[in-house]
Amino acid sequence: MMKAYFNNVQKEVPQELKRVFLDRRDTAVITIDMHEGHLSLDPECPCPSPRGREIVEPLNRFMSEARALNLPIIHICSVLRKGGADEKLYPSAWRMVFPVTVGEIPNIAEHAIEGSRWNKMSIDVQDGDYMVTTKKRLSGFYPTDLELLLRNLGIRRVILTGCMTDCCVVNTAFDAANRDFRVVVPQDLTRGSEHLELPTLQMISLHLGLVVDSAALLNEWKSQK
Repeated sequence: MMKAYFNNVQKEVPQELKRVFLDRRDTAVITIDMHEGHLSLDPECPCPSPRGREIVEPLNRFMSEARALNLPIIHICSVLRKGGADEKLYPSAWRMVFPVTVGEIPNIAEHAIEGSRWNKMSIDVQDGDYMVTTKKRLSGFYPTDLELLLRNLGIRRVILTGCMTDCCVVNTAFDAANRDFRVVVPQDLTRGSEHLELPTLQMISLHLGLVVDSAALLNEWKSQK
């Protein structure tokens, strides 16, 4: 019996939703911004998301199991051109409002700059995995070739994991759902602002897709012929 979190209440997934969202065929696992720019322990980390370190090893284990079931793994990593051309006239809104809310981040200008050590992935990346490295705003779909890759792989369902739940994960979830990909978010494989995680997952469950536990999802996949 597969359960999911509907508005933070765990309920059995109706059979029709199981068929649409949980069939492992045509499904890809996507990781979002699990790189040193968020997860480094270095005090100069340009955009620290320390809670994201909690999911590095669980996500590595989950990906290993998914690969064994022949699910493609896609890693999305933010990369900006040196010299600031990607934000020269239209800087990302988060860069302007984030410091007002959380305080100044000393090295924020170095976040996601191409060729920097901050773009090194912090999770296990295998040769057979796919990389999407043109993410320059909050959604994994903009302005990247993620949709092109998904369509050509014949993907209908996306499993979204990574950083940050209330920012890039939910933005990617909205864009995926608006493109009619079926969204599943394992709540134990995404981390963001602690006080916003639960409301974000509730919003995803209300409007975008299924919120599940990763172990239950793996068991469901393994039960399928």
